[in-house]
Amino acid sequence: MKIAIREAKSIITKSNIPSIDFVINPYTGCQHGCIYCYAEFMIRFTGHKGDKWGEFLDIKTFDFDKIKPQKYNGKRLLFSSVTDPYIPLELKYQNTKRILEKLISTTAHVSILTKSKFVVRDIDIFKKFDDLEVGISISTLDENFAKIVEKGASRPIERLDALKEIHENGIKTYTFISPFFPYITDYKAIVKKTLDYTDSYMFENLNFRPHNVPRILKIIENHYPRLLPIYQKFRRDNSLWEKIESEIDAYCKELNLVYKIEFHHGGFSKS
Repeated sequence: MKIAIREAKSIITKSNIPSIDFVINPYTGCQHGCIYCYAEFMIRFTGHKGDKWGEFLDIKTFDFDKIKPQKYNGKRLLFSSVTDPYIPLELKYQNTKRILEKLISTTAHVSILTKSKFVVRDIDIFKKFDDLEVGISISTLDENFAKIVEKGASRPIERLDALKEIHENGIKTYTFISPFFPYITDYKAIVKKTLDYTDSYMFENLNFRPHNVPRILKIIENHYPRLLPIYQKFRRDNSLWEKIESEIDAYCKELNLVYKIEFHHGGFSKS
């Protein structure tokens, strides 16, 4: 892992994600190295041309005393949009923790999304917020497949154990079933596994981007060869997602779940 210390001009930035006003990315880069990650585009904007996504991390330095929690009252904040706030090196550098501590008195809605078991470290801080929720991102319960597509992230069972512990501490939780791999992601199994400690669900589809298509198709070819023609079809025809979306919608209604389906093609954008 290539690590650098870099000064950041800002640490809380305006968001282009619908329903989110500000995003908070304590780091540039990520240790998880997910093969499907859309955030790889950050390479060309952050002086990392030639570097491989998942193999570099910039530790942002910032005067955290400049964070004014009242500025965000009534807004919606997300940790994070292009990195994971609880990568293993967070335990050493603690940027996420420092930012949270400066935001404690805000009345903003704070949402934390992670693939990491280390999120439980900050349970005592979460309890100090008026409106905070923690979500775990998961696409499979199959540890072998997870190790292939998101090699640096916590194991699926470790994420779910973390979510359960957070829920048991009275903190609002959500399960983010993402990215949805057609005919691989068993969303019903994930829902059944998490039902007792999840307040709401979100679903997001797998997005094919120029940088991740070769990796995704290679993995499908190597591990699910019978699905390769199907994935090639999904890549060309976005309408194929509509059937899956309808199935998820019907299932969630049947169980009276609180849920949101965020299927999109090419990424979120307010425009």
